[in-house]
Amino acid sequence: MDDVFKALADPSRRRLLDKLFKRDGQTLGELALHLPDMSRFGVMKHLRVLEDAGLVTTRKIGREKLHFLNPVPIRRIFDRWTSKYARPFTRALADLKKHLEGDDEMDKPGPKHVYEIYVRTTPEKLWRAITDPAFTKQYFFEQSVQSTWQKGASYEHRTADGTVRIVGKILEIDSPRRLVQTFACPSKEETRGDRASRVTWFIEKVGDACKLTLTHDDFDGETATFKSVGKGWNSVLSGLKTLIETGKPLALGAA
Repeated sequence: MDDVFKALADPSRRRLLDKLFKRDGQTLGELALHLPDMSRFGVMKHLRVLEDAGLVTTRKIGREKLHFLNPVPIRRIFDRWTSKYARPFTRALADLKKHLEGDDEMDKPGPKHVYEIYVRTTPEKLWRAITDPAFTKQYFFEQSVQSTWQKGASYEHRTADGTVRIVGKILEIDSPRRLVQTFACPSKEETRGDRASRVTWFIEKVGDACKLTLTHDDFDGETATFKSVGKGWNSVLSGLKTLIETGKPLALGAA
């Protein structure tokens, strides 16, 4: 965690994280506008420190390099010193302080989750693990995915008893590189009324491993779905990595 604390110690880097929290997926030029007294090279150095600490991930789309906030290292720090019993009270007090005092940087949090993991495998095997029901039921809370995997086709996640947990449509598909799909949870009362959001799986070959970036966005603000999927994706991606690299699933149980 030393790199994370070092990265967070600088106010300019914290400001960059605040801006990505407010609106994720910004270019170097856009982020440089938030630090007008600093050169682009200086902003680039700060972003490199954040990226080395795992607090920022990047993705190239065409000629542009976009930067995304990765909350996993900060969550690990929080979990390290906060017991599971204290977390609800900690969050409630923090929300109360924010409501009473106001916080210009956090008033409009960007409704987006971005995760990044490295898996020692091939793009083809990773793609199969994402789309093959025999694989998904071993790491995706015992849910099997079903689809024809064609653009415009529907897909759904079902439990062993036939309950439909997740439904959506395939928006884009480029095997074994990119998969974009809508995402809705009709089985839960609190998420049933939310408009379908969007999940993007992006696979890049890196040496003898693959870099998997998962982006969940297009929420109507901080909906019930937005609040609930954060913990779920952490477990899913951890289970996916473990299953592929060891051949054995994590004992996550059904959700």
